[in-house]
Amino acid sequence: MKKIVYSLITLLIISASCKENKQKLDLITEKLYKNQPNIIFIYADDLGYGDVGAYGATEIKTPNMDRLANGGVRFTNGYASSATCTPSRYALLTGTYPWRNKNAKILPGTAPLLIDTAQVTIPKMLKANGYHTGIVGKWHLGLGSGNLNWNSHISPGPNELGFDYSYIMAATQDRVPTVYIKNGNVDNLDLSDPIEINYNKNFEDQPTGKDNPELLKMKWHHGHDNSIVNGISRIGFMKGGASAKWVDEDMADTFLKEAQNYIKRQKHNPFFLYYALQQPHVPRTPHERFVGSSGMGPRGDVIVEADWCIGELLKTLEEEDLMDNTLIVFSSDNGPVLNDGYYDDAVEKLGNHKPAGVLRGGKYSLFEAGTRVPFITYWKGHIEPTVSDALICQIDLLSSLAKLLESKTSVKDSEQLLDVILGKSKKGRENLVIEAISRTALRKGDWVMIPPYKGPTKITSVNIEIGNSKEFQLYNLVEDIGQTNNLAQSHPEKLAEMVKTYETIIGMDFSNIKK
Repeated sequence: MKKIVYSLITLLIISASCKENKQKLDLITEKLYKNQPNIIFIYADDLGYGDVGAYGATEIKTPNMDRLANGGVRFTNGYASSATCTPSRYALLTGTYPWRNKNAKILPGTAPLLIDTAQVTIPKMLKANGYHTGIVGKWHLGLGSGNLNWNSHISPGPNELGFDYSYIMAATQDRVPTVYIKNGNVDNLDLSDPIEINYNKNFEDQPTGKDNPELLKMKWHHGHDNSIVNGISRIGFMKGGASAKWVDEDMADTFLKEAQNYIKRQKHNPFFLYYALQQPHVPRTPHERFVGSSGMGPRGDVIVEADWCIGELLKTLEEEDLMDNTLIVFSSDNGPVLNDGYYDDAVEKLGNHKPAGVLRGGKYSLFEAGTRVPFITYWKGHIEPTVSDALICQIDLLSSLAKLLESKTSVKDSEQLLDVILGKSKKGRENLVIEAISRTALRKGDWVMIPPYKGPTKITSVNIEIGNSKEFQLYNLVEDIGQTNNLAQSHPEKLAEMVKTYETIIGMDFSNIKK
């Protein structure tokens, strides 16, 4: 259908010698721009609610993120589905709560593909409506079907889930394999030096961070003491693939160039680009151009670097005359963490900066800072600048974009909030189930309820409260956004209402606990 539209436009341009044909061209172009814009998701990794200037950060400069926020809809109640990366990415692409899938947890680099190839996804839906679809950056949703051979074509993966083009890293920057994968093949691989991956046992004569600290340029703190690549020890063991291994300091530039080139190649077609940044996830390895740019050490520097990347992407859209026909969604997969496995001065050089802003908790946490994240929608000339308190989640993007395209695609958990996304309405969700490392809680209206959970109240290695308590927790987020006053005992009727709603959605009975 879209090819027909573009062919018609071409014919009209050729024959637009009269006023009537020009008017027809304008009408068709207007309809195309209104209903079928290019769509770009810019997805940060571990960026906190308080890490962005428009959300209150004063110690770090994010002019390009602020440009989107101040020129579009800045949501104050925008959520990732989860407080960790894999589940949030699963929810983003499928519109489905990740806690419905028992395997939707932080995955190793060798995990099989998490999303069923028969499942509805955003790229599939958009592709069916004439879009070319691409992903550049972090994947972390598994690849293959088990026992993966990294030296041959890797399938299934992004390309089997609706992406026409993919240029990704398999998992995270701190996990092996430390290579780029282009459309299912390891980029720049020399087959005479095959890749071997094992997450349980090291290969003979391969140095590790644990045994060979003298080879490291970044010291590991916890959980990152396996194979050494580019002077940084990782999670998991890897052998071979020397020509294909990435240089961490060049990763931002590599992904940016791929994203820019994708836009240039597809500028004459409706396209969807999922640009999944690796910053500010560990290891934080800013290019030398950004070292020292924030005064906060590597974590601050890579946020500045990420902001620059966004600015360069926006420049490309402007140069290609695409800004007024591109809907941009910017968000993060979960909340912030400082020390997440390496000694990189994130704690020591924090100063007055508050990555979570006024929120409690962080990555891994059921408290607000785990899942409430920067959430911005921007569409030049179509979205009026506004601040919205509407409750919205990344899982809502699938149904909302389907509405934009007049597609009948729908998913149970994904609510249709197109007018909210476009800033035409501030009536969002009534409730939302959030998740953090296999635990769930309920946000409903101004309130949040966290059920009782056993276990430690804090992950000491990262120094983050994760929300565990022997008692129910109930907070009014309008009156107590920092979640300092548990109202479970003083508001039994509200607690009962919240528990009932939670039980209905989650399919779990808490009657024994309540007794």
